[in-house]
Amino acid sequence: EKAVFGDLDDPSNKLRDVLFYHRAIRAYWSGYTERCYYYSEKYMSISWQEVRFMKVQMEFYHGLNSIKKLRVRNKKHVKKSTEVLRNSISVMRNAAAHSDWNYANKLCLLVAEQQSLSCDHVNAIKLYDASIKSARKSGFIHEQG
Repeated sequence: EKAVFGDLDDPSNKLRDVLFYHRAIRAYWSGYTERCYYYSEKYMSISWQEVRFMKVQMEFYHGLNSIKKLRVRNKKHVKKSTEVLRNSISVMRNAAAHSDWNYANKLCLLVAEQQSLSCDHVNAIKLYDASIKSARKSGFIHEQG
């Protein structure tokens, strides 16, 4: 791995950024919650002056992954996962303010999941519907649920 990607502890190594990003996304879609969390944290610790879009995307997946961890109800992870979810919602709220077309559905989904976790199912259902409606309006077929 070092021969291909170089020193992954070297902050000037731009390949590590890409590697951590893709490993986190792959782990999320493969169902490896802990691995996704590990690489998301690694990726989120990188300086963000260059690739803001990827940071916003990673925040979204980091938030979704924290929801998975909260659903397991492991007391060890509740505080950190709740903090990650709140931060992800804050980032999505800011992103949606700049590009409603691209991020409103993601924001609604994260907030709906948060409401569902707190057993506010009536509001959760409204937000799930709003997320689907927003995805449909933006033409994001794959995000319509």
